[in-house]
Amino acid sequence: MTVVGPFGLNVRDKALEADVQAGLAAVEEGLLEATKSEVPFITEAAQHLVKAGGKRFRPLLVMLAAQFGDPYAPGVVPAAVVVELTHLATLYHDDVMDEAAVRRGVASANTRWGNSVAVLTGDFLFARASQILADLGPEAVRVQAVAFERLVTGQILETAGPQDGRDPVEHYLDVLSGKTGSLVAVSCRFGAMMSGADETVVDVLTQYGERLGVAFQLADDVLDIASDSHESGKTPGTDLREGIATLPVLRLRERAARMGLAEDIALCELLDSDLSDDARHAEALAALRTHPALEQARRDTVRYAEEARAALAPLRDCTAKAALIDLCDAVVHRAG
Repeated sequence: MTVVGPFGLNVRDKALEADVQAGLAAVEEGLLEATKSEVPFITEAAQHLVKAGGKRFRPLLVMLAAQFGDPYAPGVVPAAVVVELTHLATLYHDDVMDEAAVRRGVASANTRWGNSVAVLTGDFLFARASQILADLGPEAVRVQAVAFERLVTGQILETAGPQDGRDPVEHYLDVLSGKTGSLVAVSCRFGAMMSGADETVVDVLTQYGERLGVAFQLADDVLDIASDSHESGKTPGTDLREGIATLPVLRLRERAARMGLAEDIALCELLDSDLSDDARHAEALAALRTHPALEQARRDTVRYAEEARAALAPLRDCTAKAALIDLCDAVVHRAG
């Protein structure tokens, strides 16, 4: 048994491992090439997060999905570069919106160069992704455009918050389907599409990616609270400090409204206070780490991962399918 990709994914087949490793290496070269500019400063800013590393979760999914057709088809690697460039661009923008100081263990672009440069660098990456996409054909452009609209819509919905009478948890899960699920689904879709897989296979893998993407983000939500050293390199409790209610917080508020326990209400009041204060922030983090709401969020993560696994049922048994199933387990493992 060998290991490849994020979270120590087990790959049981040497040929599959070789294909995936070669594909990811080619993606890495493609990312560096796509982020070069005639202006040295733009190259430096655009390659800032590329060189910081990352899980390359979305390119990995492109490579695995391509195993259901011709994994060596010419569009596979460029499609993986497109989804990773798109993801990186959103990170530049997210860090500005969240005022994040750290990303992937290095200073965020907005901390290093300011908000304007960070936003414009994200735009530059979107533009480069679009150039590559144009060579992949009109259907690929359409798929990416729909996903990008969903991604932006999810971000807007998160910023606007739930409408009156809307369940905040349902609203949040819809936000994640757009913000994260859409691009993870496209990663699977592009891999299958570009490899020439049957349309039914493309649809199955797209459904899998949507659910896995939500599980992936929910695991991040849990890690942001539970882990002292967030594996993405972000500062733990960043969303708490910014007043962004992720699933553990929403589950806490739901429980407080349902049961009316004094300790739950007190913790909600603490979360509503100014958590830019380090002492209050540390107190809130410590309280959430031992609260049942965090375990509920873990169970929600498991549920989405199991739905992703179930979506794969129609596919033929093969090593690539086994690896996709293992990814469901790996995502759950990240959440503890």
